[in-house]
Amino acid sequence: VQLVESGGGLVQAGGSLRLSCAASRSISGFNTMGWYRQAPGKERELVATVNNEGNTYYTDSVKGRFTISRDNAQNTLYLQMNSLKPEDTAMYYCAAPIGGVYPDYWGQGTQVTVSS
Repeated sequence: VQLVESGGGLVQAGGSLRLSCAASRSISGFNTMGWYRQAPGKERELVATVNNEGNTYYTDSVKGRFTISRDNAQNTLYLQMNSLKPEDTAMYYCAAPIGGVYPDYWGQGTQVTVSS
């Protein structure tokens, strides 16, 4: 499966962006999908996950600001990011499945830059 992210860009602190991840085939077979991010000089970190039942996980730094969702009918994963902070600046990647040692499938990434 191919995963293609979109929706990144440059935004001022306090602004919002909505990331999308379109899959080339059905995503219903991936029980859990998620978003990772990697800032320059830092390790890649898991930001949020969602499973087919709608259960979600968020890393502490984005709780209350980011919302992950999925539309299995459209084969698309989303990440709504509100109240963005400069420390949210990173390349954002969608990945599936989440839960094993490492996801099998990754998108190419979309850059999010938050200016202060």
